[in-house]
Amino acid sequence: MTFEKKITYLLFYLITTFFVSSEGQAQDADWHETLRYLQYSPRYFGPNAFPLPELRSGRLGTRWEAELKGEHHEYEGDRTKDVYTRLFIPVAEGRAGLEISCVIYEYYTMTEETVIERHAAGRYWDAGAHGDVIISSFYQLLKSERWTDIMLEASLKTASGSRLADARYTDAATYWFNLNIGRYLYKIPNHSSYLRIQGFAGFYCWMTNDIIHRQNDAILYSAGISGAHENFTVDVDVAGFYGYKNNGDRPLQLRIKLNYEYRNNILSFRYKHGMKDCLYDCFSLAYMRCF
Repeated sequence: MTFEKKITYLLFYLITTFFVSSEGQAQDADWHETLRYLQYSPRYFGPNAFPLPELRSGRLGTRWEAELKGEHHEYEGDRTKDVYTRLFIPVAEGRAGLEISCVIYEYYTMTEETVIERHAAGRYWDAGAHGDVIISSFYQLLKSERWTDIMLEASLKTASGSRLADARYTDAATYWFNLNIGRYLYKIPNHSSYLRIQGFAGFYCWMTNDIIHRQNDAILYSAGISGAHENFTVDVDVAGFYGYKNNGDRPLQLRIKLNYEYRNNILSFRYKHGMKDCLYDCFSLAYMRCF
C-alpha cells in the first residue's frame, strides 16, 4: 500500500469517527437521569477527556509525521488503556502546519467508588470507547536562533468521543490557543547537541452541562527544558490549566519524553505524573514515521 493510500485511509477513519455518534449510550436506562449530575472537569472524567497540548519548543517541523501510540493510565480508582494516532502535515516549508489526532480505542475499568463519585452509568463498557478528534493548526510567527522562536497554536476538540454516560468523554466542544516560545541555551553548529528552554501560555475553554454557566474558561500554561545528543532527545516540562470554577478544573502534569531517532523512524517513551486535579499517572510507548 502506498503512503498516499495510507494517509487517505487514516483521514477517512478520523472523519468517519467524527460523524459517528456514541454507541451504547442509548442503552443506558438511567443515562439521562445521570447526565445532569456530571461534573465537567478533569478530576471527574477519564484521562483523555481534557487533553493538555504538547509543548513544541516554539518551532514547527518540516517533515510529515505519522504516529501510533499505546498508553496506560492509572490511579487507585481507574485503570485505562488506549491506542492513539496522530498525523502532522507541514505547510509552506514549515511556516505553518496542520495536525489531526484521535484516541481510536480506549478500554477502562473503574472502581465502584469512582463510579459513584463521577455519577457514571457503570464500571466499564465491553466494547470500550473511542475518543474525540482534535484538529490543530500551527503558525510560525518568529524563527531566530539568535533570539527566540515563537509559534501560535489554535486547536479544536470535537464532540465525537463516546461513553459520556461513563464520564469518559464530554460530548462537547473544546478549544484552546497558545503561544509556544523556545530559545537555545547551548548548541553546536550541526545541532546534534543542544539545550533549549521553552514554554507556552494561552487560553483553554470547554462547554459544560451547567445551564447558567455554559462554558468554563481557563489559563493554559507550560514551562520546560529540552536537550539532544546525537540520536537522542529528552523533554521535561510541567503543564496545566487553571479554570475559574474550581470544581476539579485545575489539573497539573509533570511530563517526561525520551525519543530515539534512526533513519526517520522515532521510538518514543513518555511518562506523565498527575498532580492536583489530574489524578492519573501515564506510561506510553509510541512509534513515529517521518517523511
